[in-house]
Amino acid sequence: MTALTAQAPVGQATSLDDAIVKNAEAALETVGRARDAIHRVIFGQEEVVDLALVTILSCGHGLLVGVPGLAKTKLVETLGAVLGLDARRVQFTPDLMPSDILGSEILDEGADRRRSFRFLKGPIFAQLLMADEINRASPRTQSALLQAMQEYHVSVGGERHDLPKPFHVLATQNPIEQEGTYPLPEAQLDRFLLQIDVGYPNRAAERRILIETTGLEEHRATAVMNAEQLLSAQRLVRRLPVGDSVVEAILDLVRSGRHGEGPAEITDRLLWGPGPRASQALMLAVRARALIEGRLAPSLDDVRALAEPVLKHRMAMTFSARADGETVHGLIRRMTTRLDG
Repeated sequence: MTALTAQAPVGQATSLDDAIVKNAEAALETVGRARDAIHRVIFGQEEVVDLALVTILSCGHGLLVGVPGLAKTKLVETLGAVLGLDARRVQFTPDLMPSDILGSEILDEGADRRRSFRFLKGPIFAQLLMADEINRASPRTQSALLQAMQEYHVSVGGERHDLPKPFHVLATQNPIEQEGTYPLPEAQLDRFLLQIDVGYPNRAAERRILIETTGLEEHRATAVMNAEQLLSAQRLVRRLPVGDSVVEAILDLVRSGRHGEGPAEITDRLLWGPGPRASQALMLAVRARALIEGRLAPSLDDVRALAEPVLKHRMAMTFSARADGETVHGLIRRMTTRLDG
């Protein structure tokens, strides 16, 4: 973590309300301690940890993509412990039903023999829900979860039940080429603020994992924040100013992936590009990243760093582009390069 500074890139407003600065200093210290606490448990995944924190500070949901065994589940458990959230985990399987997640009504009989229905809450009523291997569940179950993620409430038996605050879903997904999976449709992927790709750790990190996780004792995460502090930090993120240059860069980046807006060498390779939700996600995410790194205003570097996690799951390539060896990663890199003029 760097020291808090109110400096912003040239052309951006630097005058900030004193209350925001004071709140930002307190939030920076707390978020910094939370970040360090997570890194003491999760080794070799610094960028993944930061993107997960960006997702939560932005009031969003994240999709962790990677092969099994890369500590995705452990990361979510650690986040829940460190942030002081009520966390639960659901293992998604092909036979999982929507009611297994949302809850259901059961028939109760009282002492007077009168019968009435009582709502039994499902595991979704948690502040941090881990949807493990979400692409192994049927599309019907996926849709039930994703609808709740968007609306922040569930309806059972005609009654509305609000989800707790804060409420975040961190879903893990196996690569779609593995057997027994149901890939999430692009329209549902759009509900996730970021797609966080989890890769293999480097040799030094894996060596540390071997030494520190196979002994008699293993370091366990402890609470550094609580739900109220997290909600305060989330409100602060939305109050941080964004300079015109960053706003224009976000618009330029997102719109360059749309037919009729962007260059033909990019759009001709896309079935469709990112919609306005991508712009909103990037606007929030750059603020959260700036706060994590000790700044009160986001910069163009934040836009470049978050372009792929925000856009990757919001773009679909044509068959001919895939046949030519094009990748979404490569297209986003070219879109980002255009920001440099």
